[in-house]
Amino acid sequence: MEFFHRSPMKLLLFAAWFSSVLDPCRFDDICRSCHQNASCRLNDESTNACFCKQGFTGDGIKNCQDDNECENVTGICGPNATCTNNVGNYHCTCLSGFTANGKQEFQTNDGTYCKDIDECMDAGRCGPFSKCHNTNGSFICSCMRGYTSPAGPWFKPKNGTDCRGENCKVTPCSQYKVYQNLNFMINLSTSERLKEIRHQTSADLSPVLLMSYIEAMASPGDESQHPEEHINETITNLVYSVNNLVEKDEKVEWDKINEDLRKYYVTTLLHTAEKETLALSAGYTHTTQMQVDAGEVEMKLYTFEPHQAHTQPVSTNIQGNSISLTPKNSKEKNNTGSTSIVFLIYNNIGDLLKPADDPGVADYSRYAAAGEITVNSPVIAAAISNPKTFALNNVTFTLKHTQEIDPALDETKCAFWEYSQSMMGHWSLDGCTRTHVNATHTLCSCNHLTHFAILMSSAQANLLAHYNVLTRITQLGMVISIICLSMCIFTFWFFRDIQNTRTTIHKNLCCSLFMAQFIFLIGINKIAHKWFCSLIAGLLHYFFLAAFAWMCIEGIHLYLIVVGVIYNKGFLHRNFYLFGYGSPAVVVAISATLGHKYYGTSTVCWLSTEHNFIWSFIGPACLIILVNLLAFAVIIFKVYRHTAVKIPEISHYENIR
Repeated sequence: MEFFHRSPMKLLLFAAWFSSVLDPCRFDDICRSCHQNASCRLNDESTNACFCKQGFTGDGIKNCQDDNECENVTGICGPNATCTNNVGNYHCTCLSGFTANGKQEFQTNDGTYCKDIDECMDAGRCGPFSKCHNTNGSFICSCMRGYTSPAGPWFKPKNGTDCRGENCKVTPCSQYKVYQNLNFMINLSTSERLKEIRHQTSADLSPVLLMSYIEAMASPGDESQHPEEHINETITNLVYSVNNLVEKDEKVEWDKINEDLRKYYVTTLLHTAEKETLALSAGYTHTTQMQVDAGEVEMKLYTFEPHQAHTQPVSTNIQGNSISLTPKNSKEKNNTGSTSIVFLIYNNIGDLLKPADDPGVADYSRYAAAGEITVNSPVIAAAISNPKTFALNNVTFTLKHTQEIDPALDETKCAFWEYSQSMMGHWSLDGCTRTHVNATHTLCSCNHLTHFAILMSSAQANLLAHYNVLTRITQLGMVISIICLSMCIFTFWFFRDIQNTRTTIHKNLCCSLFMAQFIFLIGINKIAHKWFCSLIAGLLHYFFLAAFAWMCIEGIHLYLIVVGVIYNKGFLHRNFYLFGYGSPAVVVAISATLGHKYYGTSTVCWLSTEHNFIWSFIGPACLIILVNLLAFAVIIFKVYRHTAVKIPEISHYENIR
């Protein structure tokens, strides 16, 4: 007992133990009375008691009701999330437009929160020719410059809100008809839809209908395999539908569509024709060859069975154009399924895919003069359904020129239509080389498959570009020359202190050059009226000859000064004027009398080269140049002799200097 007196706490514990031993059922009675959503445990007084489990509230014995944390705690899940109550618990989920940085169902105490989803990361979210703007929990769309949407400047993507070119007018009546047709066709099977489109496109089409039928063709169809007997008919309907949309008669309607929008829909059509043909060919169970000629679009299809080895090139000839696909020499056999190869040729679609200002042909544009590059061949396409069974090495093709060229002057390039998933495309030269060219065909080699064509820059376009540049340089030089000549004339005319024979000659030479260049600047291209053009040519002939005549007088006067001839100044001046202005007048008068019809041509107001009429100017000019050269030689000789006599001690070399 002395042990318990020393330690009262031990005595207390012993008493509690002893009490439990005396009443062993007391603990079980209390815990048995606990509610099903409660647990029995010691309380602060170290006695057993019933406590509601986490997520419940009550006395623990008679009731333990669910604690609705979502209502009792404001903002328990934090911003951009919603709370869902469970029995005895809760969980949070992010609102639409947000995503959790961890588990999708979470509680706020585990460090999870909701962050905004950038919907604009999804390419094509708003459709073609539009811009996506991300907002907190959502996004909104607007059209690019030059495009508008029926829904207004800001919209969400849905039927009827696509961006259209501002010059592509849509009336309520036509819009209703388009949506009616689209809704009808989208619910049809692929074969029924293509049959309906072929029938509908056989009539005249508007720009809106062109775009709507392409949208209908490109919309997802049924994925079920078609009966083999119907595949040929469906593919035929596809080729004829494409032909109806791009035939020559529809070019006027295509030209009414904005250029970017036109490229988008033509690219979509090319992609759809290729994709649908390969998808339909998957229904063939045996080796098949098929050809469909719709007029301006032609298709050839080859399907090979899995056991057939693909070691030889596959080639075809369509309308004088040929293409060959060469497989790689691989020893590995990969017979995982049948392979289909489709060739499509479009005769007139190049007119809808103008290569001007394409980034892929920028270097070519600089060479060829921007805007003068044309598609000078049909567009030919090739595609393989199972590239694993036909590992492509290279593609060689020969395309017939739409217009014959001069290989020595006209430049051709092998190009392909490169496009992205957004269906925006442009011409590119990457991976393609030209191996041979003649007047009618160009042979190319490429290392990939797509839609190929020949781009051409005509020699006339190149010459016109260079001519325009030279014209601008000439005009600028003449303006500067006229300004300087005006200053010289003013100086020689009004400054009396410098008046003498030499300045008189200079003054008249400047006047002749001034008149010749001024008339050239304002009248050289006035070819609309024949008589006026002839007058301009005659005046140019006269004043340019007058300028040469005064140059000759300049040489003669310098010779007289050096030789030391004594002459009558007044007499000489009269003869100078007579020769300077009279001799050109005589030449022009004789020329006009004998060949007035040769003054002025169809391209420029100058002397014609026919029957050597141009020699009426070249002849006198060459004669004057020869006279001046002789005078110059005599002057040099006289100066040399004079120096040698006056200063005999200097060397010949120094004398020549």
